[in-house]
Amino acid sequence: MAKTQKAQLNVRVDEGTALAARERAMARGMSVNRYIEELVRQDTGEAGRTFVEAAADFMQQYEKVFAEEVGERRR
Repeated sequence: MAKTQKAQLNVRVDEGTALAARERAMARGMSVNRYIEELVRQDTGEAGRTFVEAAADFMQQYEKVFAEEVGERRR
């Protein structure tokens, strides 16, 4: 996996927001940095595009397996 450059971003939020971010990150088993990074990616649509690309790749790789297992059905 290629490494990407990281940039440091400092933000100020109120205590309630900081506490909520820490609690939600902890509940997901990730750092606050990673949690915030994922929120921004979701907001910019990157997560959705990544999911669709991965699903398309999966279907392409396993198309023959599905066809053999389920059979090709035509309408």
